[in-house]
Amino acid sequence: MTINRRALLSGMTGAAMLAPFLAIERAMAQHAGHGDHSGHTSAKGSPSLEEQQAMKARHDKLMTELYGDNLFKNEEVAMLLYPGFTALDLVGPHYFFACMFGAKVHLVTTEPDLKPVASDLGLAIAPTVTLEETPADLDVLFMPGGTKGTLDVMNSERIMDWVKDRASRAKNITSVCTGSMILAKAGLLDGKKATSHWATFPILADYGAIPTDERVVQDGNILTGAGVSAGLDFAIALVEQLRGRKYAETLVLQAEYDPEPPIKAGSLADASEDVGEMMELMFSPVAQEFRALAAS
Repeated sequence: MTINRRALLSGMTGAAMLAPFLAIERAMAQHAGHGDHSGHTSAKGSPSLEEQQAMKARHDKLMTELYGDNLFKNEEVAMLLYPGFTALDLVGPHYFFACMFGAKVHLVTTEPDLKPVASDLGLAIAPTVTLEETPADLDVLFMPGGTKGTLDVMNSERIMDWVKDRASRAKNITSVCTGSMILAKAGLLDGKKATSHWATFPILADYGAIPTDERVVQDGNILTGAGVSAGLDFAIALVEQLRGRKYAETLVLQAEYDPEPPIKAGSLADASEDVGEMMELMFSPVAQEFRALAAS
């Protein structure tokens, strides 16, 4: 049985809607449907139809008790897609946003059509709307980072005008990694605490922001995440704001987000000195390009 997650999330409401983590339960029901009509199945150990119905009723009751009014909402989320974006910046947060019942997640292409947009490493993502088609009023405006692709966005008057327009009404203005450079170039981080990838973190000050060395930084309605993998932490923090602690905790468990990296080198402070020096030299040219744009 094929389950269309997007259709489930957008087309069903209330407690009758099953979460993505109930795909197993749905598969069990499908399997049971091939048994006889007496409430029993031909597969040894499979639950009867009555047992499945009881499981679903119990599950729906628990969901209502846990989440209350947060179970189903209708947030409008716009995530910018541009050639050369960093895929994990977007894919991690997208997973959490798309798992919020009722939320509409728009993958917004900067290109003139809906052809897949390639990331900096060649992973292509299919957009759902163009800039012009994006809802005018958003609950979440999100910018992923990158390198050259991000600089191209910052140099595009058309795209930056769109960012400024949507941000003027958005309830939450957000980014991960060098996506904060886009927000900074749009003038949205003036006097605001923010973070970015370590390579561009100090450059935030050149744009009038207050660099804040934390994995997730909140200042008013602006929420920024540090580099790449911090998008997971960022998304969890935002889901908690939008849907409450229990909802966010549920998605953390669903994602089995319990990191224990085999190599702890995710910051310059933890990486070995020679690796850190080499990486700083590698990122130095692009960092200078971000810095130069602050003065333009």
